[in-house]
Amino acid sequence: MDPRQVELALRKQKLQLRAEAQRADITQRLAGIDGALDRVDALRDHLAWAKDKVPVLSVALLVVLAARPRLTLRLARRAWVGWLLLRQARGGRLSALLPTAVPLLRGLLALLRRRLERSAGSGSAPPRRRRTS
Repeated sequence: MDPRQVELALRKQKLQLRAEAQRADITQRLAGIDGALDRVDALRDHLAWAKDKVPVLSVALLVVLAARPRLTLRLARRAWVGWLLLRQARGGRLSALLPTAVPLLRGLLALLRRRLERSAGSGSAPPRRRRTS
């Protein structure tokens, strides 16, 4: 056999072995991404379903709006504040976020306090103290 052909055959074999090793390495590295891509695909499917069902979802939203206007307004206000917080956070101005976050946290604490007072005033027994001795 021609030495040039033997050299080319050996080089081809080395390249094939290296390509196989690279495929195995890529497969191993991408194994963790597979789950994330499955979640993205599922989310895309759900969004496509919602896009197909826009009239039904709109009617459902209008029914909830008519039946529970206070709940709807409360959710709309929370969504608006969340959108503002997200917009400010994306801008990287964390200090600009604080004037918005402080009243929000105060409102949340007041809501928790009212709920705790309501549950305490509903006639439920006070919590028993545990004996540690």
